Amino acid sequence: MFTAEGTGKNIEQAIENALFELKASREDVDIKILNEGGLFKKAKVVVTISEDAKEKYQKKFASRKAEKEDKSDENKKEVSQKETNLQNKEAKSKEIKETEKTVSMQENSEKTDNEIDDKLVTEKIEEREIDLSESSDDVCMDAMEFLKGLFEVAGKQVEINVTEDEKYITYSVVGENLGDMIGHRGDCYYAINRILSAVTGRQEKRILLDIGGFKEKRVESLTKLAQRMADRVAKSGRYARLDPMNPSDRRIIHSALSEDGRVVTLSKGEEPKRYVMIFPKDDE
Repeated sequence: MFTAEGTGKNIEQAIENALFELKASREDVDIKILNEGGLFKKAKVVVTISEDAKEKYQKKFASRKAEKEDKSDENKKEVSQKETNLQNKEAKSKEIKETEKTVSMQENSEKTDNEIDDKLVTEKIEEREIDLSESSDDVCMDAMEFLKGLFEVAGKQVEINVTEDEKYITYSVVGENLGDMIGHRGDCYYAINRILSAVTGRQEKRILLDIGGFKEKRVESLTKLAQRMADRVAKSGRYARLDPMNPSDRRIIHSALSEDGRVVTLSKGEEPKRYVMIFPKDDE
C-alpha cells in the first residue's frame, strides 16, 4: 500500500510512473534505484512513502478506499435497480402478451362457435332438403306451418308477416339473433328457401322468403354492385365478370341492369359456379 515499483526508459520516467501509482508527491517518498537502465534494459525503481508522511497517506488511502466502496455500493444499487426495472418490464410485457393471447383465444372461440353453429344449421337444412327431394310430389306443407316449425326447432322466437300481390306471396321473418339462420353470404337463407320451395310444391303464386330484412339488404347491395360495375364497363369499353352467384342473386343483377341502355348482361358457366358477365352495349 505504501510501496510501488516503477519502470521507464530512464530513472526519471520510472520514478514518475511509481509516484503516479502511489498518488504521492516526490517529497513524501524514499526512492531506491534497482536498475539504471541501458541500451536494452529499462530503468527500475522502488518508491516508498517515508515514515514521517505515512500518517497523511494512511488517511488518504482510507478515504480513497471508502470512496471506492461507496461508488461500488452505488453501482450495485444502480445495477440492482436496472435489473428490477428490467424484471418489471418483462413481467408487464408477459402480462400484456398473456392478456392479448386470452382475448385472441376468446375471439377465436366465439368465431369458431359461430362458424360451427352456421355449419350445423346448414347441414341440418341440407339433410332435410335431401329427405324432401326423395319424398313424393304429392306431399305438400303449408308454408306458414313449415316456417313456424323450423324456427321453433332452431330455438328462435320470431314473428312471421305475410304480404301478397298479383305474383308473389312473401313471408317476412322478424326477430333477434337471426344471423345463424342467414349464414355466411346467405348460405342458410338460400338453403331454407330451397326447402320451402320443395315442401310447398307448385303454387299459383311464387313464394318468397325474407329473414331479418336480409333479402332487402341483399337486393340493395347487389343493385349497387351492378350499377358500379356497369359504370366501369361503360367507361372502359371492356366487359366485367362477377363472382359466381346463386340463381337468386344473378336475377337481381340482371334485373338491376335490364333498363341500363349502356350495357347488357349474360349468365355463363355451370352451377354452382355460374356467374354474370356485363358487356358494353356496342358488343351485343
